[in-house]
Amino acid sequence: MLDLALEWLNLVLRWMHLIFGIAWIGSSFFFVWLDNSLRKGADQQPGVLGQAWLIHGGGFYFTEKYSVAPARLPPELHWFKYEAYFTWLSGFFLMGVLYYVGADLYLIDAKVLSLSQGEAIGFSLASLALGWIVYDLLCKSPLGKNDAVLAIVGFVLLVAAAWGYTQVFSARAAYLHVGALIGTIMAANVAHNIIPNQRKAVAQMLAGETPDPTYGKQAKQRSLHNNYLTLPVLFAMISNHYPVTYGHPYGWVILAIVMIIGGLVRHFFNLKNQGRGLRYEFLAIAFLLTVGLVFFTHWDPRHRDIGIEVTVEDVQKIAAARCTPCHAAKPTFDGIAEAPKGVLLETPAELRRFAALIRQQAVRTETMPPGNATEMTEEERQMLGAWIAAGAKLD
Repeated sequence: MLDLALEWLNLVLRWMHLIFGIAWIGSSFFFVWLDNSLRKGADQQPGVLGQAWLIHGGGFYFTEKYSVAPARLPPELHWFKYEAYFTWLSGFFLMGVLYYVGADLYLIDAKVLSLSQGEAIGFSLASLALGWIVYDLLCKSPLGKNDAVLAIVGFVLLVAAAWGYTQVFSARAAYLHVGALIGTIMAANVAHNIIPNQRKAVAQMLAGETPDPTYGKQAKQRSLHNNYLTLPVLFAMISNHYPVTYGHPYGWVILAIVMIIGGLVRHFFNLKNQGRGLRYEFLAIAFLLTVGLVFFTHWDPRHRDIGIEVTVEDVQKIAAARCTPCHAAKPTFDGIAEAPKGVLLETPAELRRFAALIRQQAVRTETMPPGNATEMTEEERQMLGAWIAAGAKLD
């Protein structure tokens, strides 16, 4: 019963995280687009930075943005913050249910680093907090006045964090933590900079003062950072379904290239919306990098030809010891109520049916068993690969 309850909790939290994330990313993309689409109007009032006309859902909309603030505070002001908060909260609880409760299976890999559950969770929490502190201090330092230099330094630090996570956690958890780190920075930007600065501006207006434009500039910078970080964080969060990425021995390099691709795509659209032309070279570079990743992931220095014939009986023995504790009609591994994704590996026919999946996850990427919980050896992985390469014969 507990296993089923955790499965439902996982599903509901994942659903909520997706819903809140769509709301947050949608509003973020919209306001950055709106900012970039503002144009000077012949009839705009003093203090107005720009205007934009929109049509959607059968109606026309007219928007204006003030350089600092309007002369009077309107009676009703709409804030955009809860979608960011609930995205982070639902994501954090989802990570807790999957990676903290199931730390031995998903978070810890003894081949990488032998950790207790408490040590792994403690490192995870500390890294997220430290990541935000370092980023926030960088933005407030003299580096924060130069967007290009700040972006380069931030990128280098994120890549270093990605590499560092691969030295501590399982490959899958390492990728997840890069996404969690970026998501924490983005949500903290909203909670600790964007919203507080907007509250300060509103408080000054209520006091009859002219708002300090510095507050708006700081909030705009953090909002733009969030815009460029969105595509990389989405990739990191969905990558746990694609071991070809995190399972590669240089998975952190793949993630670094994906960050560049995401930044190039966002930059193309931001420039386009600002009316600065269609810079297709950014999309071309992103495309070439993506193609390059396909070839890069095909290369794997871990695997070699063992030069022996492997029979289906050999494969059955390996599967019985390393795979069927989970992938069986009646799993025996603690916390597993039913075979993941309905994949059964008990009979020769089942092993042949899922041969491609075995090659992808147990041989090529070495992401199964999760955290190598059943201690599959390198020799066993090579034997599985040799059997599949020879045609997964049953005789």
